[in-house]
Amino acid sequence: MEAEELAVPGAWRFTPPVFPDARGTFAAPFQGGPFAAAVGHPLTVAQANTSVSRRGVLRGIHYADVPPGQAKYVHCVAGAVLDVVVDIRVGSPTFGRWDAARLDPGSMAAVYLSEGLGHAFLALEDGTVTSYLCSTPYDPSAEHGVDPLDPALGLPWIDHVAAADLVLSAKDRAAPTLATARDAGALPTIEACDARVAELRA
Repeated sequence: MEAEELAVPGAWRFTPPVFPDARGTFAAPFQGGPFAAAVGHPLTVAQANTSVSRRGVLRGIHYADVPPGQAKYVHCVAGAVLDVVVDIRVGSPTFGRWDAARLDPGSMAAVYLSEGLGHAFLALEDGTVTSYLCSTPYDPSAEHGVDPLDPALGLPWIDHVAAADLVLSAKDRAAPTLATARDAGALPTIEACDARVAELRA
C-alpha cells in the first residue's frame, strides 16, 4: 500500500496493489496497518456510506463541526470520480488550498481526509458508485456545506464536465462561499482540528 500526503495537510491518497488474474482483479483499498503508519492513528469506523451517481453529479463541499468532526476514507467502486479536499480550517497556513485525485476501480486508490477538512466529488461516468468510511455517525445538526462553485476556490469541475451538465442538490447550490462561512464563524478552526487529531494520536 502506497501512502501519499496531498497538498492539503491532513489528507492522504492510498493506493493498494491490484492483483489481476483470469477472473478479474482483487485489491484491499483500506488496510489498517499502512493507514495508521501514515496518519498516526487507527481509523475508527462509525458509518459506511455508498452513493450512486450519474455523470455530472457534484456532491459537496461538506464538513462537520469539530469536535468531533467527521473524517472520511473514500474510494470508487464503479465508474470514476474526481475527489476534492479543501482546507477550510480557519487559521491554517493553507486555508483555501485544495487538492484533487481521480478515483476509479482501475487503481483502487482511496482518499482520506481528517476532521475539519471540506470534501466534494464529481461523478465522471454514469453509474458511478462511491463508498466512504466515516469516523462518526451522520449528525444533521453538525453537518454543513460550502459552495462548490465558489469562484474564489476555482475548483476544476468544468475541466471534466461542462458547466451545464453539473447536477447539484438544492442544499449544495445554496451553500455559502468560503469567505461568507468564515466571516459567519461557521468553519472549524485549525486549533480545534489539531486538538482532535492529537487526541486520536494519544
